[in-house]
Amino acid sequence: MTPDTPEVRRPRGIYLLPNLFTTAALFCGFYAIIAALHNRFEPAAIAVFVAMVLDGLDGRVARLTHTESEFGAQYDSLADLVSFGLAPALIMYEWALGTMATMGPFLSKIGWLAAFFYTVMAALRLARFNVQLGHTDKRYFIGLPSPSAAAIVAGMIWFCSDLGLSGNEVLGPALLVTVGAGALMFSNILYLSFKQVDLRGPVPFVAALLVVLLFVLTSMDPPKVLFGGFLIYGLSGPLLFLVRLRQRVRRRNQIPGEPPESH
Repeated sequence: MTPDTPEVRRPRGIYLLPNLFTTAALFCGFYAIIAALHNRFEPAAIAVFVAMVLDGLDGRVARLTHTESEFGAQYDSLADLVSFGLAPALIMYEWALGTMATMGPFLSKIGWLAAFFYTVMAALRLARFNVQLGHTDKRYFIGLPSPSAAAIVAGMIWFCSDLGLSGNEVLGPALLVTVGAGALMFSNILYLSFKQVDLRGPVPFVAALLVVLLFVLTSMDPPKVLFGGFLIYGLSGPLLFLVRLRQRVRRRNQIPGEPPESH
Protein backbone atom coordinates (compact mmCIF):
# COMPACT_ATOMS: atom_id res chain seq x y z
CA MET A 1 0.00 0.00 0.00
CA THR A 2 1.46 3.33 -1.10
CA PRO A 3 1.24 6.49 1.00
CA ASP A 4 -1.31 7.92 -1.48
CA THR A 5 -3.57 4.87 -1.22
CA PRO A 6 -6.42 5.49 1.21
CA GLU A 7 -6.64 2.98 4.02
CA VAL A 8 -9.64 0.68 3.75
CA ARG A 9 -11.39 0.48 7.07
CA ARG A 10 -13.63 -2.42 7.84
CA PRO A 11 -16.84 -1.55 9.61
CA ARG A 12 -16.86 -2.52 13.25
CA GLY A 13 -19.78 -4.09 15.02
CA ILE A 14 -22.50 -6.31 13.59
CA TYR A 15 -25.49 -5.76 11.37
CA LEU A 16 -28.57 -5.46 13.56
CA LEU A 17 -31.49 -6.35 11.28
CA PRO A 18 -30.59 -9.86 10.04
CA ASN A 19 -29.14 -10.86 13.41
CA LEU A 20 -32.42 -9.87 15.08
CA PHE A 21 -34.17 -12.55 13.03
CA THR A 22 -31.44 -15.05 13.94
CA THR A 23 -31.79 -14.17 17.62
CA ALA A 24 -35.56 -14.57 17.40
CA ALA A 25 -35.10 -18.03 15.84
CA LEU A 26 -32.67 -18.94 18.62
CA PHE A 27 -35.21 -17.72 21.19
CA CYS A 28 -37.88 -19.98 19.65
CA GLY A 29 -35.57 -22.98 19.92
CA PHE A 30 -34.78 -22.17 23.54
CA TYR A 31 -38.46 -21.63 24.32
CA ALA A 32 -39.29 -25.00 22.73
CA ILE A 33 -36.89 -26.74 25.12
CA ILE A 34 -38.33 -24.97 28.17
CA ALA A 35 -41.90 -25.75 27.07
CA ALA A 36 -41.05 -29.43 26.58
CA LEU A 37 -39.54 -29.61 30.08
CA HIS A 38 -42.92 -28.42 31.40
CA ASN A 39 -44.81 -31.04 29.30
CA ARG A 40 -46.20 -28.40 26.94
CA PHE A 41 -45.34 -30.33 23.80
CA GLU A 42 -47.70 -28.72 21.32
CA PRO A 43 -46.39 -25.15 21.92
CA ALA A 44 -42.86 -26.56 21.83
CA ALA A 45 -43.44 -28.09 18.40
CA ILE A 46 -45.05 -24.89 17.10
CA ALA A 47 -42.04 -22.89 18.32
CA VAL A 48 -39.77 -25.04 16.12
CA PHE A 49 -41.87 -24.17 13.07
CA VAL A 50 -41.76 -20.47 13.97
CA ALA A 51 -37.97 -20.78 14.20
CA MET A 52 -37.99 -22.22 10.68
CA VAL A 53 -39.80 -19.18 9.33
CA LEU A 54 -37.43 -16.78 11.08
CA ASP A 55 -34.40 -18.78 9.90
CA GLY A 56 -35.60 -18.47 6.34
CA LEU A 57 -36.03 -14.72 6.71
CA ASP A 58 -32.65 -13.76 8.19
CA GLY A 59 -30.64 -14.76 5.14
CA ARG A 60 -33.06 -13.14 2.70
CA VAL A 61 -33.13 -9.92 4.73
CA ALA A 62 -29.31 -9.88 4.79
CA ARG A 63 -29.15 -10.29 0.99
CA LEU A 64 -31.84 -7.70 0.32
CA THR A 65 -30.20 -5.12 2.60
CA HIS A 66 -26.63 -6.08 1.57
CA THR A 67 -25.72 -6.83 5.19
CA GLU A 68 -24.20 -10.29 4.76
CA SER A 69 -21.24 -11.00 7.01
CA GLU A 70 -19.13 -13.91 8.20
CA PHE A 71 -20.30 -13.22 11.73
CA GLY A 72 -23.93 -13.53 10.64
CA ALA A 73 -23.26 -16.82 8.87
CA GLN A 74 -21.56 -18.36 11.91
CA TYR A 75 -24.20 -17.00 14.29
CA ASP A 76 -26.92 -18.47 12.07
CA SER A 77 -25.27 -21.91 12.18
CA LEU A 78 -25.06 -21.85 15.98
CA ALA A 79 -28.71 -20.80 16.23
CA ASP A 80 -29.69 -23.58 13.82
CA LEU A 81 -27.90 -26.14 15.98
CA VAL A 82 -30.03 -25.13 18.96
CA SER A 83 -33.34 -24.68 17.14
CA PHE A 84 -33.12 -27.60 14.70
CA GLY A 85 -30.63 -29.93 16.38
CA LEU A 86 -30.93 -29.76 20.15
CA ALA A 87 -34.54 -28.59 20.55
CA PRO A 88 -36.27 -31.30 18.43
CA ALA A 89 -34.17 -34.04 20.04
CA LEU A 90 -34.98 -32.91 23.59
CA ILE A 91 -38.68 -32.40 22.79
CA MET A 92 -38.90 -35.90 21.32
CA TYR A 93 -37.04 -37.33 24.31
CA GLU A 94 -39.36 -35.65 26.81
CA TRP A 95 -42.43 -36.61 24.79
CA ALA A 96 -41.71 -40.25 23.92
CA LEU A 97 -38.15 -41.54 24.08
CA GLY A 98 -37.71 -40.82 27.78
CA THR A 99 -40.32 -43.47 28.62
CA MET A 100 -37.80 -46.13 27.55
CA ALA A 101 -35.84 -45.44 30.76
CA THR A 102 -38.09 -47.94 32.56
CA MET A 103 -37.72 -50.75 30.00
CA GLY A 104 -34.67 -52.49 31.32
CA PRO A 105 -30.90 -51.92 31.28
CA PHE A 106 -30.55 -52.14 27.48
CA LEU A 107 -33.64 -50.35 26.19
CA SER A 108 -33.26 -47.61 28.80
CA LYS A 109 -30.21 -46.34 26.90
CA ILE A 110 -31.80 -46.47 23.43
CA GLY A 111 -34.02 -43.46 24.05
CA TRP A 112 -31.38 -40.92 24.97
CA LEU A 113 -28.91 -42.39 22.47
CA ALA A 114 -31.42 -41.86 19.67
CA ALA A 115 -31.92 -38.24 20.73
CA PHE A 116 -28.15 -37.76 20.96
CA PHE A 117 -27.68 -39.36 17.53
CA TYR A 118 -30.10 -36.85 16.02
CA THR A 119 -28.29 -33.94 17.66
CA VAL A 120 -24.86 -35.11 16.47
CA MET A 121 -26.11 -35.63 12.92
CA ALA A 122 -27.54 -32.11 12.91
CA ALA A 123 -24.20 -30.69 14.09
CA LEU A 124 -22.29 -32.65 11.43
CA ARG A 125 -24.81 -31.61 8.77
CA LEU A 126 -24.36 -27.92 9.59
CA ALA A 127 -20.57 -28.23 9.72
CA ARG A 128 -20.48 -29.95 6.33
CA PHE A 129 -22.80 -27.34 4.86
CA ASN A 130 -20.51 -24.52 6.01
CA VAL A 131 -17.44 -26.23 4.56
CA GLN A 132 -19.09 -26.99 1.21
CA LEU A 133 -20.78 -23.59 0.87
CA GLY A 134 -20.14 -22.23 -2.60
CA HIS A 135 -18.69 -25.51 -3.94
CA THR A 136 -21.88 -27.48 -4.58
CA ASP A 137 -24.75 -27.41 -7.04
CA LYS A 138 -27.24 -24.85 -5.74
CA ARG A 139 -30.13 -26.86 -7.13
CA TYR A 140 -29.65 -29.56 -4.50
CA PHE A 141 -28.92 -30.01 -0.81
CA ILE A 142 -26.56 -32.81 0.15
CA GLY A 143 -28.48 -34.55 2.90
CA LEU A 144 -31.79 -33.56 4.43
CA PRO A 145 -31.64 -29.90 5.58
CA SER A 146 -31.72 -29.57 9.36
CA PRO A 147 -34.85 -27.33 9.39
CA SER A 148 -36.74 -29.96 7.37
CA ALA A 149 -35.55 -32.74 9.70
CA ALA A 150 -36.66 -30.67 12.69
CA ALA A 151 -40.04 -30.11 11.02
CA ILE A 152 -40.52 -33.87 10.63
CA VAL A 153 -39.69 -34.56 14.29
CA ALA A 154 -41.64 -31.61 15.69
CA GLY A 155 -44.44 -32.15 13.16
CA MET A 156 -44.96 -35.71 14.38
CA ILE A 157 -45.25 -34.47 17.98
CA TRP A 158 -47.71 -31.75 16.97
CA PHE A 159 -49.68 -34.18 14.77
CA CYS A 160 -49.98 -36.85 17.47
CA SER A 161 -50.76 -34.32 20.21
CA ASP A 162 -53.54 -32.92 18.03
CA LEU A 163 -55.00 -36.45 17.75
CA GLY A 164 -54.75 -36.97 21.51
CA LEU A 165 -51.99 -39.59 21.27
CA SER A 166 -49.24 -39.69 23.87
CA GLY A 167 -45.61 -40.40 23.12
CA ASN A 168 -45.78 -43.74 24.86
CA GLU A 169 -48.50 -44.90 22.43
CA VAL A 170 -46.36 -44.21 19.35
CA LEU A 171 -42.95 -45.03 20.81
CA GLY A 172 -41.85 -47.21 17.91
CA PRO A 173 -42.65 -44.67 15.15
CA ALA A 174 -41.14 -41.89 17.27
CA LEU A 175 -37.87 -43.79 17.57
CA LEU A 176 -37.86 -44.53 13.83
CA VAL A 177 -38.56 -40.91 12.88
CA THR A 178 -35.83 -39.57 15.19
CA VAL A 179 -33.12 -41.95 13.97
CA GLY A 180 -34.28 -41.78 10.34
CA ALA A 181 -34.32 -37.97 10.22
CA GLY A 182 -30.88 -37.86 11.83
CA ALA A 183 -29.42 -40.37 9.37
CA LEU A 184 -30.87 -38.54 6.36
CA MET A 185 -29.33 -35.26 7.49
CA PHE A 186 -25.76 -36.53 7.21
CA SER A 187 -26.36 -38.79 4.23
CA ASN A 188 -25.16 -38.03 0.69
CA ILE A 189 -28.71 -38.19 -0.67
CA LEU A 190 -29.62 -35.17 -2.80
CA TYR A 191 -32.67 -33.05 -2.02
CA LEU A 192 -34.17 -30.34 -4.19
CA SER A 193 -33.29 -26.92 -2.78
CA PHE A 194 -35.79 -24.88 -4.85
CA LYS A 195 -33.18 -22.10 -4.93
CA GLN A 196 -33.53 -21.87 -8.70
CA VAL A 197 -37.04 -20.46 -8.24
CA ASP A 198 -36.93 -16.72 -8.96
CA LEU A 199 -39.27 -15.12 -6.44
CA ARG A 200 -38.66 -11.63 -7.82
CA GLY A 201 -39.43 -12.49 -11.44
CA PRO A 202 -42.80 -13.08 -13.11
CA VAL A 203 -44.46 -16.45 -12.49
CA PRO A 204 -47.37 -18.20 -14.22
CA PHE A 205 -50.83 -17.48 -12.88
CA VAL A 206 -51.22 -21.16 -11.98
CA ALA A 207 -48.21 -20.90 -9.65
CA ALA A 208 -49.87 -18.05 -7.76
CA LEU A 209 -53.02 -20.15 -7.39
CA LEU A 210 -50.99 -23.06 -6.04
CA VAL A 211 -49.40 -20.82 -3.41
CA VAL A 212 -52.82 -19.57 -2.31
CA LEU A 213 -54.11 -23.15 -2.21
CA LEU A 214 -51.15 -24.18 -0.08
CA PHE A 215 -51.87 -21.44 2.45
CA VAL A 216 -55.56 -22.41 2.56
CA LEU A 217 -54.80 -26.10 3.14
CA THR A 218 -52.24 -25.29 5.83
CA SER A 219 -54.62 -22.99 7.68
CA MET A 220 -57.35 -25.67 7.63
CA ASP A 221 -55.29 -28.22 9.56
CA PRO A 222 -51.68 -27.11 10.23
CA PRO A 223 -50.49 -30.23 12.13
CA LYS A 224 -51.52 -32.70 9.43
CA VAL A 225 -50.53 -30.57 6.44
CA LEU A 226 -47.12 -29.51 7.77
CA PHE A 227 -46.16 -32.94 9.06
CA GLY A 228 -47.38 -34.64 5.88
CA GLY A 229 -45.65 -32.13 3.61
CA PHE A 230 -42.27 -32.31 5.30
CA LEU A 231 -42.51 -36.11 5.63
CA ILE A 232 -43.06 -36.35 1.87
CA TYR A 233 -40.08 -34.05 1.29
CA GLY A 234 -37.95 -36.18 3.61
CA LEU A 235 -38.91 -39.36 1.73
CA SER A 236 -38.44 -37.73 -1.68
CA GLY A 237 -34.65 -37.88 -1.36
CA PRO A 238 -34.38 -41.68 -0.95
CA LEU A 239 -37.01 -42.21 -3.65
CA LEU A 240 -35.16 -40.03 -6.15
CA PHE A 241 -31.92 -41.78 -5.19
CA LEU A 242 -33.46 -45.16 -6.01
CA VAL A 243 -34.77 -43.83 -9.32
CA ARG A 244 -31.33 -42.51 -10.29
CA LEU A 245 -29.69 -45.76 -9.18
CA ARG A 246 -32.08 -47.77 -11.34
CA GLN A 247 -31.36 -45.55 -14.33
CA ARG A 248 -27.60 -45.96 -13.86
CA VAL A 249 -27.95 -49.75 -13.65
CA ARG A 250 -30.00 -49.78 -16.84
CA ARG A 251 -27.42 -47.70 -18.72
CA ARG A 252 -24.59 -49.86 -17.40
CA ASN A 253 -26.28 -53.11 -18.43
CA GLN A 254 -27.25 -51.85 -21.87
CA ILE A 255 -25.04 -53.39 -24.57
CA PRO A 256 -23.24 -50.71 -26.64
CA GLY A 257 -24.72 -50.44 -30.14
CA GLU A 258 -27.89 -52.36 -29.26
CA PRO A 259 -31.07 -50.31 -29.42
CA PRO A 260 -33.18 -50.24 -26.26
CA GLU A 261 -36.05 -52.67 -26.04
CA SER A 262 -39.42 -51.34 -27.05
CA HIS A 263 -42.47 -52.33 -25.06
